[in-house]
Amino acid sequence: MTLRTRFILFAVLIHAVMALIAARLLTTDKVWFVATEALIIVSIFVTINIYRSFVRPLDIISAGIESIRSKDFTVKFLPVGQREVDQLVEVYNTMIDQLRQERTLQAEKHYLLEQLLLASPSGIILLDFDQNIENINPAASRWLNVNLADCKGKPLWVLSNQWGTDLADLTEGQSKLFNVNGIRLFKSQKAHFVDRGFPHYFILIEELTEELVRQEKVAYEKIIRMMSHEVNNSIGAINSILQSFKHYTPQLEIDLQPDYENALQICIDRNTQLANFMGKFAGLVRLPLPTKQTLDLHALLQHAYYLMRPLAEERHIAWIWDLAPEPIVIQADEQQLEQIVINIIKNAFEAMEQDGKLTIITIAQPPTLHIENNGPGIPPEVRQQLFSPFFSTKKNGQGIGLMLIRDILMNHGFPFSLETIADHRTVFTIRFSKM
Repeated sequence: MTLRTRFILFAVLIHAVMALIAARLLTTDKVWFVATEALIIVSIFVTINIYRSFVRPLDIISAGIESIRSKDFTVKFLPVGQREVDQLVEVYNTMIDQLRQERTLQAEKHYLLEQLLLASPSGIILLDFDQNIENINPAASRWLNVNLADCKGKPLWVLSNQWGTDLADLTEGQSKLFNVNGIRLFKSQKAHFVDRGFPHYFILIEELTEELVRQEKVAYEKIIRMMSHEVNNSIGAINSILQSFKHYTPQLEIDLQPDYENALQICIDRNTQLANFMGKFAGLVRLPLPTKQTLDLHALLQHAYYLMRPLAEERHIAWIWDLAPEPIVIQADEQQLEQIVINIIKNAFEAMEQDGKLTIITIAQPPTLHIENNGPGIPPEVRQQLFSPFFSTKKNGQGIGLMLIRDILMNHGFPFSLETIADHRTVFTIRFSKM
């Protein structure tokens, strides 16, 4: 029973008793009857005023509770002229103002956090109190190849990629490096902030690929320039001396002259090969920035096909085409792009050796090129080093081809990957920018 109901029952009971007394006085003493009736009227009037002054704070409290329950912090009350009620109104209005300001501040902070998450070039994964995924920003979603709807509320280890388990094993304050397909290097770190008195964990993922490549290039450019300078200067002088030695051939006995000339020529040829070898490294250092122009990707692939067809026929390699029905127009340096396409196809031929299948796939939206072969695949221990400077699995390889491909594609700003998928199929993927 509410306080209001009890007060009304008490007032009704008192006035009912007074009415019974007045009824008895009606037959015995009319003067007292009139006085009692007047008293009842005055009592009813006073009771109503007391009820109103008593109930008004209750109405204010009830309305305030309802507005707070509905999270409507715009409802405020005006003073009514009663000291106690006005004090209650003042306290309530002050509380509502503070709640409204706090809610506005929290909403602004939440909006700022959301915008930072969306715009951040770093990947951010927010975890809930159970260490499950609560939110994931676009950068992390793109790198992990997942979307929030599929992974929200799930633990990190269920992520369908090669580093889900490693992310789940991170401890607070720990940082770890991830090498994805030997191409892209990421650094992840786990930290927390306090939310409602509890630690709220998040994982920050940063890509170090460009910075690492830049540092690598600075290091090997200095070495290559120094080696090229010293080797070319030495080779020029040595070949000049060896050429001058040929003038002494007539002075030798006739049966020694062929061996003498052959030995000199072998030395000259070997020096020339060494100069060409260093020239390839120097060419990598002098790689110009791309001169982009509008070109048809399908036409470029056809040209590469005509260039590589004799080698394919020699190795009995079949070409399979799965091209988009409409032309794919991109902005790229035609000479550089054709060079890397030829290098990729050549590497695929060498991986398949004989009787293989090379599949060329293009997708219009987004513009994408897949070059796939059915060779033996890439071993896990090799995958992490594929695009490392001068790394090669070939017997006489120099490790320049994939470095050249990497530098050209990064200069163009085209994301790429090289991985072995189902059925030991190895696919090189290039994603071109939209026109």
